[in-house]
Amino acid sequence: METKHEMKKNLGFMTATSIVVGCVIGAGVFFKPYAIYQATGGAPGLGILAWVLGGLISIFAALTFSEVAILIPKTGGMVAYLSDTFDDRLGFLAGWMQVIIFYPAFLAGYGVKVGSELGEWIGPQYALPVGIAVIVLLVASNCLGSRAAGGLQIVSTACKLIPLILLMVFGFVRGQSHAPVLSPLVGEGVSLGGALGSTLLAVLFAFEGWTNVGTIAGEMKHPGRDLPRAIVSGVCIIMAVYLVINIAYLRVIPADELMRLESPATAVATKLFGSSGGLLIKIGIIISVIGAGNGFLMSGSRVAYQLAAQGTLPGSRQLSRLNDRRVPANAILLVGLLACVYSLSGEFDLLTDLGVFSCWIFYTLTFACVVRLRRLHPDWERKYRVPLYPVVPALAILSGLFVIFSQLFLSGTRATIMALCSVGITLVGLPVYYAAKKKR
Repeated sequence: METKHEMKKNLGFMTATSIVVGCVIGAGVFFKPYAIYQATGGAPGLGILAWVLGGLISIFAALTFSEVAILIPKTGGMVAYLSDTFDDRLGFLAGWMQVIIFYPAFLAGYGVKVGSELGEWIGPQYALPVGIAVIVLLVASNCLGSRAAGGLQIVSTACKLIPLILLMVFGFVRGQSHAPVLSPLVGEGVSLGGALGSTLLAVLFAFEGWTNVGTIAGEMKHPGRDLPRAIVSGVCIIMAVYLVINIAYLRVIPADELMRLESPATAVATKLFGSSGGLLIKIGIIISVIGAGNGFLMSGSRVAYQLAAQGTLPGSRQLSRLNDRRVPANAILLVGLLACVYSLSGEFDLLTDLGVFSCWIFYTLTFACVVRLRRLHPDWERKYRVPLYPVVPALAILSGLFVIFSQLFLSGTRATIMALCSVGITLVGLPVYYAAKKKR
């Protein structure tokens, strides 16, 4: 029965689809072509196919994830899903990973990217200080209250749509290149398996955000009918946008040149619109990246606050306090401080790959929750069931396992070290969990 405490169920299919699109499209489409074409050896084929594969994986993942999210509608997301389905320790490790690795690494990556973009104007020696300053300013803005942070989010959303539309339209209108976009798949001497793993990690960063779909289910009029339609429609729209804009890039600058450009969207814009037009596009992209970092700081600090409220983090008493603006300032400071430390690496792709790999370990475990809950509790009422069960969950799980396996064994020494560091930092959470449990 509905009570006065429940949220209004007033979201329909179109609104839900727009929320999916808005949550996902971010900075990846502007910067990840550089990493993608480096992985393929300057060949366009696998890079373009990776955007399709990344979209399909995201559809399978979101459809599967949503059944768990609706079945266990608790604050905390994966923390609650894994705790209720498997074990409290596993749930805590999911939250620990998000607070210590995922959100700070993404925020640091965005700060590094803004610093490197502005460093082209003020000097590369100032890139790192500027990146850290951006993180500090976002922390200060968030501590002032959710209204200030929310206003920044609205402005940044508009700023990311304008460059997207202009680059897509004028890339096709003014682009002169007619080179094939699907061949060759990879460059000479490049391993297909290793390249596929690296390109998928880059692409999945650009699709990050589909986990938000489960959070809107409680406000939908007909979640069982409209949620899967919104997920599929939203991700298909995103996939189409990503495909079109990347083909537009290739019509202006070939893949073997894009692999050497850390800011491919800016380079394409400068070639299309000249230095002044390129500058305006670049400013829009920088604001978009700042907004993306703001969103991750807002989300990450709330996860830290929720864990602290449960008494499971060191310093929980301080981290669970709200300031006079009713925001978790100490939790915001924690995520911001970790991001500043991570940003000392100065590597956008390394930081974002670290975040994506870390979260996909727990995404894969969450997909497995669907299978386990179907077996343990077949009688539970399910307002939404993942379609084509068990095929879709199996595809989601296999995709997650491939992402994890490829980083550990197929993508080179650097990727393996990054993956092992992620696993190690995550496992440090176990003694933290036991210490907090003993203290409680």
